[in-house]
Amino acid sequence: MLMNTKLTLNLNAEIIHEAKTYAKSHQVSLSKLIENYLNSLISEKRNDEDQISDFVKSMSTKTKLPANFDAQKERLTHLEKKYK
Repeated sequence: MLMNTKLTLNLNAEIIHEAKTYAKSHQVSLSKLIENYLNSLISEKRNDEDQISDFVKSMSTKTKLPANFDAQKERLTHLEKKYK
């Protein structure tokens, strides 16, 4: 059984406000949102072969996808690599 531990962070107030708004709109706690993000960073480091797609990264980092981004093509490419 995993145990939760409290963590105190000092962050920009505007970032906290926006993160709380984002978390609320996605019906997830701010703690869970941060935990998921940190877990994704750790997972990337543990296994460089399992890349997070640009689409998923854009959801967690608010980066803009290129205008010509083709989600279906990205998915097909991912599935082709996965089942090779």
